[in-house]
Amino acid sequence: MPRAVYVLALGVFAMVTSEFAVAGLMPQLAEGLDATVPQIGYLITAFSVAMSFGGPFLAVALLRMRQRAALMLLFAIFLVGNVLAATASGYPVMLVARVVSGVAAQAFFGIAVSLCAQLARPEIRGRAIAVLMNGLMLGTLLGLPLATVIGEHLGWRAAFWAVAVLTAAVALCTLAGVPDADHAEGTGSLRDELGALRNRRLWLAFVTSTLIIGATFTLFSYVNPILTELTGFSAGSVPLLLVAYGAATVVGNTVVGRLADRYALPVLATGLALNALFLAGLALLAQFRVPAVGLLLGVGLVGVTMNPAMVSRVQRIGGSRPLVNTVHNSFITLGVILSSLLGGLAIDAFGLRSVLWLGVAMAVAGLLSLLPDLPRGRRALPDLPRGRRALPDRVPGARGNNPERADAKVVETLTIGS
Repeated sequence: MPRAVYVLALGVFAMVTSEFAVAGLMPQLAEGLDATVPQIGYLITAFSVAMSFGGPFLAVALLRMRQRAALMLLFAIFLVGNVLAATASGYPVMLVARVVSGVAAQAFFGIAVSLCAQLARPEIRGRAIAVLMNGLMLGTLLGLPLATVIGEHLGWRAAFWAVAVLTAAVALCTLAGVPDADHAEGTGSLRDELGALRNRRLWLAFVTSTLIIGATFTLFSYVNPILTELTGFSAGSVPLLLVAYGAATVVGNTVVGRLADRYALPVLATGLALNALFLAGLALLAQFRVPAVGLLLGVGLVGVTMNPAMVSRVQRIGGSRPLVNTVHNSFITLGVILSSLLGGLAIDAFGLRSVLWLGVAMAVAGLLSLLPDLPRGRRALPDLPRGRRALPDRVPGARGNNPERADAKVVETLTIGS
């Protein structure tokens, strides 16, 4: 596994820690910014909306840049966002800070996934994406609790300063440890990038990813009240349960990464089916502690851990272009937004347990969205027009290029495609 993939995962960890920090600092932020808790909750929404809708535009603006240079610029923008948050004099400034951070984070994810696909050999790309996504899982497992602890003991400003320092450190690691690769797949022109988005199968894959994440976050967005009000756990027990949930996501992500290259569609179908089963079981058995904990961990194993398979499917259809990956991440973020929005409406209308049934419905819809592609099930390699060469297993400007291995991969790809 290329060392640069682990460095990119550190970048994901830093950005996810900042994303989740607000959730762990709500009381302190409300007091410090003279705002209500719902208003602080809107900061989370603002970050997600900025990611979903702003990230692709920033990614387009960076298409002509070499990818390491683009990453460094995004680190700088993200750093500005967190420094602005740490020094915010009021709620409007904090809102701007979260928007700036969210846009930079989404563009970073798209370019990082694209670069990760370039750096790894085709047969281990799924595992490489899993390593990258472990930055996301560890952000849930470690980043959120650390930001919360820092905020409780040193104040909420210190938590954002800590993220800023972490961002600067990871940027230096990226500068030293990530090769200065040229543009990603294709020429890097806006026309080529937009052309890849004309594939209807690609948009269907985006929708599937939205539904997978949406189903999972119907539980995760409301996990605290579900565990305390339905299951009867004390508020002090919830952080420990979330740590266990986070550990389950790390395990599941690793397993899915091993399978994603060859079995992306079967993995997605199995994950969605199990997620629907676990969410339905929790809706029925939430009042019993032992089954509830087991089902919570089950969702952890098969929920957001589908990311490597989701990425493999998207890259098989649309390639590893930065804009494709950024738009894909925007659809993933849209799943978080929809689950929170629809979940709140469901709770208001039918009670807390109904949000779990909403998750079941989204998982079943995700399964249905896979049906058109299931007959095509094959290895997660990019679809290539007849007669065109596959991309060589090389990264322009990077060390370790192997022409013989690249030629072998071209032959292998064309053989499989025929």
